[in-house]
Amino acid sequence: MSLRIPGLPRVGIRALLIILLLPGVVVLLVVDSLNDYRTLAEITNEAYDSALVEPARVLESSLEFTPDGKLQVATPLYAQVMLESRAGLRKYFRIEEIDPPLPDGSPVPTDPGKTLLGMPEMPRPPNWPRSNGQPVFYDSVYRNDPVRVVSVVRDLYYQGQHRQVLVVVAESTGKRIEAENRARRQEILRDTRMLALVVLLVWWGVSWALKPLRRLRNDIRGRRPDDLTPLDASRVPSEVAPLVDAVNHHIARYRRVLDEQSHFLADASHQLRTPLAIMLTQAQYALRERDPARAQEGLRGIVDQLGRTRRLTEQLLSLAHANQADPLPRQLLDMNAVSREVVLQYLPLAHEKQQDLGWVQAGSEEGQETPVPVSGNEAELHEALSNLVHNAIHYAPVGARITVSVCREENRAEVAVSDNGPGLDPVLRKRAFARFERVGTDKPVASSGSGLGLAIARAYARRNDGDIELRDGEPNAQGGVGLSSVLWLPLASTVSQYPRPLEVELKGDQ
Repeated sequence: MSLRIPGLPRVGIRALLIILLLPGVVVLLVVDSLNDYRTLAEITNEAYDSALVEPARVLESSLEFTPDGKLQVATPLYAQVMLESRAGLRKYFRIEEIDPPLPDGSPVPTDPGKTLLGMPEMPRPPNWPRSNGQPVFYDSVYRNDPVRVVSVVRDLYYQGQHRQVLVVVAESTGKRIEAENRARRQEILRDTRMLALVVLLVWWGVSWALKPLRRLRNDIRGRRPDDLTPLDASRVPSEVAPLVDAVNHHIARYRRVLDEQSHFLADASHQLRTPLAIMLTQAQYALRERDPARAQEGLRGIVDQLGRTRRLTEQLLSLAHANQADPLPRQLLDMNAVSREVVLQYLPLAHEKQQDLGWVQAGSEEGQETPVPVSGNEAELHEALSNLVHNAIHYAPVGARITVSVCREENRAEVAVSDNGPGLDPVLRKRAFARFERVGTDKPVASSGSGLGLAIARAYARRNDGDIELRDGEPNAQGGVGLSSVLWLPLASTVSQYPRPLEVELKGDQ
C-alpha cells in the first residue's frame, strides 16, 4: 500500500512512517547520547581526579621538619608506587616551597620557588589554592604531553616558623581520552542498534497491520465482475473500517443503479415490443386488403401507433437523461416565466380536447407581481412541468378545467397543475410515480398512457433539489375532487431581474 504526496514520487506507508519517525528518533538519540556522554565524562573525570589527588595528599603529609628547622620529604614506599609511570599513564610531580608564604586569594606568583622534590617547571594552577588544603584541578601541557594537574597548598608551623609548600601532581590524559572514546563508541553502537530496532519494528508493524488490507485486496481481485456483495468490514483495522463502509455504500448505490437500469431496460423493451408487433400486424393487414379504403384505414392505424410509439420513445430518452449522474448547469429562474411558457406550449393540445387550460401567476390575487426565484436548469424544469401538464390534459376528460398556478411559500416555490377530472385515490398516488405504472387504467381515457410522465417529472425535480407531490385537485361533477400535481423547489437566496410576467390569466377558451 502506498500514498501519493503532491510533487513527490509515490511512497509506501512503511517508507513514509520511517521518513517521518526516523529524524525525530535520531534527534532524541543524539540528545540522549550527548547527555549520557557528558555525564559519563564527568564521572570518569571525577574518578580519575580522585585517584590523582591521593598521591598529592600522600606527598603533602610526607613533609616534616628536621631538628635544625629545615624541611625534608620522607616519601613512603606506597607513594612511590602511586607516582610510578605506566604505559599510557605518565605521572609527574613536584614539591615546591613558597617563600614568603602567600595568603588565600593571592595571585599566582611568577617567580619559581625552591624545589624540594620532583620535576622542575611543572605548570602552576591558574588560581592560587587555599591554604586549608583544598585541591585545584586544571588541564595543562607539560613537555608536549597533555596532562591533568592537581595542586595543593600546605602551611607548616614549627617553633614559631611559618613555611608554605605547593604540591603539584600531574598525569597524562591518554587513559582518560581512551576511556571517553571507548564510552563514545559504545554509545554510538547502542544508538545504532536502537535505531535499527525502531526501523525493523516499524517495518514489521506496518506489514502486520496491512495484512487485513492485503486480504481485502485479494478478495476484491478474486471476485466475479457481477459480484456486488458488501465487503467484510469486521476483518480490517478500526481506522480503515470507515473507508470500507464508504466503499460498501458506493457498492450499494451502484447495485441500485444497475437494478434500476436492468428494470428500465426490461420494461422499455416490453413497452416497445408491443407497439412494434401491433404495427407489423396492421401493415400485414393493409398488404392483404384488396379494398383501398380499408387499406388506408390500416395505414392510419399504423400512423396513430407510430405517434404513440414516438411519444413513448421520447419519454424513455427523457427518463434516461433525467437519471444521469452529472447535473446540468443551473441558472436563476422565475417559475412564473417557466410555467407561462409551458402553458402556452400546451394550449393547442388542450383546445383539441375542449379543455380550459389556465395559468395563475404568483401574487395575481393581490394585484401585484411576485417573482418566484429558483436555482435550476431551465430545460429540466420545463420538461418536468411539461410532463405534469401533459398528464393532466391526457387523463382529464373532455371539457375539464386545468389550472397551472404558481405560489411562493416561506422557503420554497410551488407550481400546481390542478384539474377537476376523476382524480386519483390517495392509496394509489405513491404507485403513480413508478415507471410504466398506469394507475386507474380502468378508465377509458387512460388506456393509451405509458406511465412515464410522473417518473420523468420527479427525476428532473430531484435533480434540481425539489420533488413532486400529488394532492387533491378541484371539485368535479361527480362530487369528488380531481388531482393536483405540485412541483416544488427551494427558493433561491437572491433575486435578479426576471422577465415581466403576464398580467392576465390565460384560459383555454380565450
